[in-house]
Amino acid sequence: MPKQATYEEILSDLKQKKYAAAYLLMGEEAFYIDSLSDYFQNNVLGENEREFNLSVLYGKETDITTVINSAKRYPMMAEHQVVIVKEAQHIKNWDSLQYYLQKPLKSTILVLCYKYGTPDKRKKWVQEITKGGVVFESPKLRDYEISGWIKKHIQNKGMKADEKAIALLSEFLGSDLSKIVNELNKLSLVLPKGTAISPDLIEKNIGISKDFNVFELQAALINKDVMKANRIIRYFSENKKTNPSTVVLSQLFNFFSNLMIYHYLSDKSPASVASELKINPYFTKDYAKAAQSFGAWKTMNIISYLRDADARTKGFQNPSTDEGEILKELIYKILH
Repeated sequence: MPKQATYEEILSDLKQKKYAAAYLLMGEEAFYIDSLSDYFQNNVLGENEREFNLSVLYGKETDITTVINSAKRYPMMAEHQVVIVKEAQHIKNWDSLQYYLQKPLKSTILVLCYKYGTPDKRKKWVQEITKGGVVFESPKLRDYEISGWIKKHIQNKGMKADEKAIALLSEFLGSDLSKIVNELNKLSLVLPKGTAISPDLIEKNIGISKDFNVFELQAALINKDVMKANRIIRYFSENKKTNPSTVVLSQLFNFFSNLMIYHYLSDKSPASVASELKINPYFTKDYAKAAQSFGAWKTMNIISYLRDADARTKGFQNPSTDEGEILKELIYKILH
């Protein structure tokens, strides 16, 4: 196993019972760290071995001396013992760990779950764990990577989904991978065999409206459908908890900012547009249509309207105005 390992490589080795003396699982994205931690906790030891050979410590409640002493214990009636330190980022004074890592106990599997960041890689203990153990870094996915991640996860689970359904999921579930996986697991339980995840199924089981969402609002704006756009805004105003103005404005701002870039692209082929805007090729047609509805100057003005609306919903300029009224006024300015 390489010292800097991927999630898949670590999981593959664990399933083959190939263990390292120490693991440092770190990074902004907690999903993979939690997933590997769960595997260490539930699968490395047999059920009868866990009672005496599994230690789960928490960074807020322990210290490095306790971690080292736990790692130095020998297993009882088992080949290995597993020591998992969750929330390890809360531990102070790591320096003494370097001495244990120089000569770790071969029967101990030490797992450090350092979430929402990374330790100073210049520290001796980090260098020692890199030399003799396994380091995994889990970076936070960027917003434009979420759709692709959802699509891949759905495929890995043997399911299918159309592009609109994936877009709905990525927009309304955000970048919390644990939340996304939980919702996809719910859908897998009710998904008829051989069928794809659809907007209808999402609306029924997750509560995301297939007709009243930001993507439908964008489509109404692109098509200059005044009645539909106002109908959606009215729905947003009546359902603020599920459609907060900050999310609506953020999505529209991203779309029109990308549209401004689109106007000045020399190569407007779907592949080139998808690459430049970092979007799914499925959505490039929306920008081609939007460019016909809104020229570059109008797009620039719309971006200004969006900034103004965002400031007003946050209490600047005219804090007494209702968010729904601000959105209605915004839609009017965009369409006229």
